[in-house]
Amino acid sequence: MKVSGFTFVRNGVKYDYPFIASINSLLPLCDEVVVAIGQSEDDTLDRLKSLHSQKIRILETVWDKSIRERGAILSQQTNLAMDQIDSDWGIYLQADEILHEKDYSIIKEEMLRYKDASEVEGFLFNYKHFYGSYNYIGNSRRWYRREIRIIRPKVGVRSWGDAQGFRIRGKKLHVKLINAAIYHYGWVRPPEIQQLKQKTFSKLWHSDEWINRNVISTKEYNYEQGGILIKYDGTHPAVMTERIGKQNWIFNYNPLEVRQTLKEKILNAIESLCGWRIGEYKNYIMI
Repeated sequence: MKVSGFTFVRNGVKYDYPFIASINSLLPLCDEVVVAIGQSEDDTLDRLKSLHSQKIRILETVWDKSIRERGAILSQQTNLAMDQIDSDWGIYLQADEILHEKDYSIIKEEMLRYKDASEVEGFLFNYKHFYGSYNYIGNSRRWYRREIRIIRPKVGVRSWGDAQGFRIRGKKLHVKLINAAIYHYGWVRPPEIQQLKQKTFSKLWHSDEWINRNVISTKEYNYEQGGILIKYDGTHPAVMTERIGKQNWIFNYNPLEVRQTLKEKILNAIESLCGWRIGEYKNYIMI
């Protein structure tokens, strides 16, 4: 069984992405890892090359700044990396997503079990969305619960929308839910870098006029916008140990100060009671 990893990154240092940790979490599972690295304004490329792994294949790309609709450039970069792999399975991570080593054996077993089962077009992972610090995770409808992160290459799979999921000729993939998680750290940065990242990445979805009207001009990101959070008491992937030890900002969470609409309160209460997320968007067909 051959397994390939694929990912993309640009300005990973400038925007403080844990992209090195992300790639390192892929390497033990993969025979190769393809990284589409956009032309950057920092030393992202040099840091990637410093890994000195024969498994890593670097694909240097240039982002088309004219593509400013619904994050389509992110799917384009994902597809560029995915088109380079030829394997039984492709494991996809974005630059702020990490796999935990405790899940490796489960992931390997499931890929091997369904290697020749063509009806399984991918695998679905649960998500842990860390917010504000490494001690809290999102626990409301504002956070998507699951997404596809393993696909079967060469059957017409393409990255969809803003690279959150995948489709085959516009149709949802048939996938198995795997008992493993994606550790998502995209909302854990120093507040000033998080604000810079938000303003810059808004340009991948919206015009300058929209950004000027809707993105608050402030030096630091307001971490009060995360909705309901819960304390995280589990372990983090080992590749994140050094980064977590360097957290140099204070994050405070007071559940009494969380602002919710009446609709949110009702729907979150129903989900809390019975686990049913009414109206949940599912970018897949679970089998």
